[in-house]
Amino acid sequence: MTDWTSLDYVVVDVEGNGQHPPDLVELAAVRIVGGTIGSLSTWLVRPKTPITRFAESIHGISNEQVSALPVFEDIKGEVLGALDGDALVAHNAHVDVGVLQRKLGDWQCPEVFDTLKLARRLIPHQMSYKLGALVEAYKLAEGMPADLTPHRATYDVLVAAHLFIHMANPPGMEPLTLEALRNHPPGGEGDEAATLF
Repeated sequence: MTDWTSLDYVVVDVEGNGQHPPDLVELAAVRIVGGTIGSLSTWLVRPKTPITRFAESIHGISNEQVSALPVFEDIKGEVLGALDGDALVAHNAHVDVGVLQRKLGDWQCPEVFDTLKLARRLIPHQMSYKLGALVEAYKLAEGMPADLTPHRATYDVLVAAHLFIHMANPPGMEPLTLEALRNHPPGGEGDEAATLF
């Protein structure tokens, strides 16, 4: 059995421009090392196509705010450095991973832990598995700076990191093993599709 803290995780959140396929406007990445939330990196960039009014109504980032900012290619090296970890964590990960793969080209995505899929398996019977509902149910935003708001990458990545740790270290229970997080029970076949992307 392997301790879940044996891996270095990078939790990511992407905010997009509302186009199809979405282009990156804001990215946050935070490390979980030894089971503890570590360094945070954030970027706000000018997308190649404009931010839609709908996307702006969700995250509050306007075209005017990003008009003088660098484009993604200018920060690509920094982003690659920040994503260097054993595993990636995100809520509804296929969205974030898809944007990153489009932006980073030949980037090799590591193992992915999707907190949405993990929550459905590890904390059943929730009314909703949206990130905001889980944050409220488990008080994951307590102690967060007041200037951080939902649907901005920094807030979302930090609460997703807290959610991941909450599920890996359930209160009043033994911490999960890495195999349990992966849903690979000893001597049996796990439901890999339910936990890994």
